[in-house]
Formats: sequence, structure tokens, C-alpha cells
Amino acid sequence: MSAAAEARIRAATLKDAETIYALIRRNSDQLVPRSLGSVVESIDRFFVAEAEGETVGCASYQIHPEIGEAEAAAVEIVSLAVKSIFRRRGIGRLLVKAAMERIAALRPREIVVLTFAPEFFGSLGFQEIPKNKIMHKLYTGCINCTKHGNPYTCPEIAMEYSGNKKEEGK
Repeated sequence: MSAAAEARIRAATLKDAETIYALIRRNSDQLVPRSLGSVVESIDRFFVAEAEGETVGCASYQIHPEIGEAEAAAVEIVSLAVKSIFRRRGIGRLLVKAAMERIAALRPREIVVLTFAPEFFGSLGFQEIPKNKIMHKLYTGCINCTKHGNPYTCPEIAMEYSGNKKEEGK
């Protein structure tokens, strides 16, 4: 049986906050840093993966509103982290799918991600887009990042989920 089949994905609770914070810190080379307070404030948007009796992964999402047009909001998948010994077993995929199910219910205009793993997100239906298409919406994350001077020098790849395009030719 694969680890993904053995992993259980669930909505996070406040008891998970410190573990999520530690997972994000352990993956600080790949993720925008978050304080414990930030994790607690958005705990209702986190999912965790449990396997072999421990929390081994997390994922969340952030809503980026469009001024004057609530229905034009973008939703970004953020803070996807899986303990290194549990990677490449489908757990990240399960976490993203759980987040995507919740996001779909919100009916956002777009679902986006900034990532160092474009192949992974490509396998889930995301396609690369120019950063300037979404940078105004993602600025809240970029402003907290201390790794790069500006979003255009950051090597992360901007991607958009292509499965949620409206019938209107978008």
C-alpha cells in the first residue's frame, strides 16, 4: 500500500498550528516564511496530512480580492510542505486536491500558485503564466519574503489552474 493510500488528509485545527509552523520553517528554502501567529490566523484554511501516526504535511490557500469586484478574486495555494522522508508518495497531491475542493466551492476567477516545482503542479492541471499577470494579487506574499529584492528576480514560477476557466472563452 502506498503512503498516499495510508495518509489521511483533514482540516487543520488550532492544535496543529505549531506543527504546521515547524513544517513551513523546515522548508523555508521553498516557502514564504510565516509566523506562528499567521498560521493561527489562517488555520481554517489549512489542511494536514497524517501518516504513520504523525503530521507529515500541510497545505493552505489565500484569497486575493479584486477591488470592487468580489467575484473576481484569485485564490493562491500556499504553504505546501511535506516532510522529506514522505515526499514522492502522493501526499502533496492529496493535500493540493483537498485545498482545490474547498477552493472550487468559492468559485474564484482563478486559482494560482508560485512554485519551485512546476512539474508537480503541471501534473495537477496548472499551466505557467507570466508573473505580471498576477503580481498585483500576490504582492501580499512577496512583500513578506526576504529572499529576493523583488518578485521579478525570484525564481519561482507563476502558474494558474487551467481546469477552472469559464465557458466565456477565458
